[in-house]
Amino acid sequence: MVENERLRQEMRRCEAELQELRAKPAAPCTGCEHSQESAQLRDKLSQLQLEVAENKGMLSELNLEVQQKTDRLAEVELRLKDCLAEKAQEEERLSRRLRDSHETIASLRAQSPPVKYVIKTVEVESSKTTQALSESQAHNQHLQEQVAMQRQVLKEMEQQLQSAHQLTAQLRAQIAMYEAELERAHGQMLEEMQSLEEDKNRAIEEAFARAQVEMKAVHENLAGVRTNLLTLQPALRTLTNDYNGLKRQVRGFPLLLQEALKSVKAEIGQAIEEVNGNNQELLRKYRRELQLRKKCHNELVRLKGNIRVIARVRPVTKEDGEGPEATNAVTFDPDDDSIIHLLHRGKPVSFELDKVFSPRASQQDVFQEVQALITSCIDGFNVCIFAYGQTGAGKTYTMEGTPENPGINQRALQLLFSEVQEKASDWEYTITVSAAEIYNEALRDLLGQEPQEKLEIRLCPDGSGQLYVPGLTEFRVQSVDDINKVFEFGHTNRTTEFTNLNEHSSRSHALLIVTVRGVDCSTGLRTTGKLNLVDLAGSERVGKSGAEGSRLREAQHINKSLSALGDVIAALRSRQGHVPFRNSKLTYLLQDSLSGDSKTLMVVQVSPVEKNTSETLYSLKFAERVRSVELGPGSRRAELGSWSSQEHLEWEPACQTPQPAARAHSAPGSGTTSRPGSIRRKLQPSGKSRPVPV
Repeated sequence: MVENERLRQEMRRCEAELQELRAKPAAPCTGCEHSQESAQLRDKLSQLQLEVAENKGMLSELNLEVQQKTDRLAEVELRLKDCLAEKAQEEERLSRRLRDSHETIASLRAQSPPVKYVIKTVEVESSKTTQALSESQAHNQHLQEQVAMQRQVLKEMEQQLQSAHQLTAQLRAQIAMYEAELERAHGQMLEEMQSLEEDKNRAIEEAFARAQVEMKAVHENLAGVRTNLLTLQPALRTLTNDYNGLKRQVRGFPLLLQEALKSVKAEIGQAIEEVNGNNQELLRKYRRELQLRKKCHNELVRLKGNIRVIARVRPVTKEDGEGPEATNAVTFDPDDDSIIHLLHRGKPVSFELDKVFSPRASQQDVFQEVQALITSCIDGFNVCIFAYGQTGAGKTYTMEGTPENPGINQRALQLLFSEVQEKASDWEYTITVSAAEIYNEALRDLLGQEPQEKLEIRLCPDGSGQLYVPGLTEFRVQSVDDINKVFEFGHTNRTTEFTNLNEHSSRSHALLIVTVRGVDCSTGLRTTGKLNLVDLAGSERVGKSGAEGSRLREAQHINKSLSALGDVIAALRSRQGHVPFRNSKLTYLLQDSLSGDSKTLMVVQVSPVEKNTSETLYSLKFAERVRSVELGPGSRRAELGSWSSQEHLEWEPACQTPQPAARAHSAPGSGTTSRPGSIRRKLQPSGKSRPVPV
């Protein structure tokens, strides 16, 4: 009944709305394209009316100008008539004088004076008459010239009047055309208004027909509801009987329920205590086993010499934008800090690495994971730490950091100096630094006098099989301030460029090469350790970086070198006899860091946003392949006794105070390389050179 009443009210409301629609006068539709077109036509009509008004104003001005020129022409004609009248009067006066002269001559001839006198008198009178006649003719000629000039002016005035008449005719034709166009626009507007009126009437009729159909459906639903009510009455009586029976049964149920609840609570409490005890014991055992497994795994990795791989996820920044593509697609395992989960195309993918750092991890947390390798460099091991990942994932931040929050490079060298100072009583250490970059498969010295000069990698001529770079500048450093100067100078020479992924994208592989040479003052034991800190260029695909022209060539060289690195990893993983280190300058330069006598750590930088999941997936898969490579146990580079004769020429005796020096790597027998500048002035050059392994 309530539903029926609601439907009746809705039907009344629909009928009232229909009556209002019928009674409402026709009004133009709001938001209709016809109304918009009509408004446009009105605007056009108003513009045409303004143009007509302007043309009428121009026509009135032209008419005024024509009237002025007509008045001037009338004045000229009056002046011409006056001149002609004056000319006629002058001619009449001259004619009278001429007649008078002839009469005088005739009278003089009739008289009988002496001949000589008469002849002389006639001659005098004749010269005056001739002069007067010549003056009259000159004046007549002057008047004729003025008449010709006035006629020329009159002709010009007539031409201007004719052009003004033509312009007036053109303006009248344009006015007629505008009036015809205005009339046509008015007719189109009336037609549009009529079509809008017809559309409105048709819409009202359609709404009325739809309302009738809806009313018919409402009546049908109402009939169905009535039928359902008639069928539900017997079922309602049955349910009422069942409800009364259940009510009688429930009256005695509370007592039974209380007794059952007491017994069940006691059993559940006992079971919960037993389960909690078992869970605590299992949790303790699991944690103990997990720590033992990690310890054994780390020891196994150390013995096998695997390349250790850690991942660091950068936080979501405002440069990632907003929307679905900027959502977080990376999650972490709360119970295992070596597992990372990636949601790629709606499917979760998990990866296991040696360590995973969340966006909340600090620079110090990351460095604590790698500082053991830094200490190994002092003990004489070759150590390589390189950052891998797409552009904008935070590689340069992890390796270099900021002045307020330094990265691995700065912290590693600070740790080296602190360890060297602690062992200063027993050991003498010399720390040298070189900086290079691989740009478009060309090795360049970032600290050299000519940073654009291309260097080559050579084998040491002493037969040790070590690699060195002739001409690569090497600075001897003794404090963190010296390192900061080297960092500042090398960073200004590095090649960066704007891409779609990063405003200052690294377009080259940057290598910071730190060599630590130690001498035990008591035993004479010499150790040489090398630390390679590598900031690789972005690993994204060419199409995604938006590279063109020279940027495209840079991206192709970057991808080629990273592909060569992947080939080397694949060869090491499958234990092939030949490892293609020489396919790229990057792999050739890192050969001793990826071979069996080194300790290598790879930092995979990951972007967490959805739009970079394909690049993140590629980086994590590459990291898993790198982690599975076994290099063999690391070997310490130490020797007891004296150095070679060439080294005796270069290095001072043990336990003497080292002096700041900057030397250039060169082949044996090459000259000394010197470079003026702020770095050279602050770090004194030693003037010595020798092949140094890279």
